[in-house]
Amino acid sequence: MADLGIPVNTIAILQKYDFHFQKKYGQNFLIDTHVLEKIIDAADIQATDCVLEIGPGIGTMSQYIAERARHLVAVEIDKKLIPILEETLGGYENVTIINEDVLKVDIAQLCEEYNDGKPLKVVANLPYYITTPIIMGLFEKHVPLDSITIMVQKEVADRMQEGPGSKDYGALSLAVQYYADPEIVANVPPNCFIPRPNVGSAVIRLRCHETPPVKPKDEALMFSLIRASFNQRRKTLVNALFNAGLAQLQGLSKERLGEFLEEMGKPLTIRGEALSLEEFAKLSDLIKDNA
Repeated sequence: MADLGIPVNTIAILQKYDFHFQKKYGQNFLIDTHVLEKIIDAADIQATDCVLEIGPGIGTMSQYIAERARHLVAVEIDKKLIPILEETLGGYENVTIINEDVLKVDIAQLCEEYNDGKPLKVVANLPYYITTPIIMGLFEKHVPLDSITIMVQKEVADRMQEGPGSKDYGALSLAVQYYADPEIVANVPPNCFIPRPNVGSAVIRLRCHETPPVKPKDEALMFSLIRASFNQRRKTLVNALFNAGLAQLQGLSKERLGEFLEEMGKPLTIRGEALSLEEFAKLSDLIKDNA
């Protein structure tokens, strides 16, 4: 089977099928064997693993995964890529190709069907526009996951591992760090793709926590506070929560919210971007206990 990480092989298969890139799917195919090896190594794929690949494209990374994993489930939304995948992955008996939008797939069911309910490893080269919905969908559905190793836009990868006080710190940072330990393992320039994107990319590995680092009494409330505080990040935390209607829903006044902040040793002028995950959990517990 021709190695699709080599550009001439990628071009040949695209020409054979007269494939045209679709902007709506954010298609950029990897054409660098060194980067592909880095991704597979970072994902730590073992012979006993079942891997879910989101957006396999023409099967470039899929070939590398199939060489190492016990089973690969590749979910591809673009039906025009399915005949190509059937050719490029046709030599592997351990591959299942699913033509579907991954946001509509019951991943927990895939986990049961192909991995006896044990945690999957996820590998993907994700388009920018859908990175956050896919990652948060995987986390919030509490699918059994070991790790997520993904190629994303560089600035998105940076955001995932930022801490309080940084301009890149936000709701995505907190959500990712609640569910996983993020680590950027490689930066990838535009010339590693066909077609070339306009921005740099990065490979980030998210090792999923067995138990989250904090245990709020109401997880949904904590994330509501986080989203509200970053939706209006230039406002004080108290004003952002009030503007979002959260405080009123909990039957709290601005003064009472201020008392909670004082109890936490925080000034009334503080903004949400200055609070850590632990502090958001603490604030949500105070609100939960006093609502």
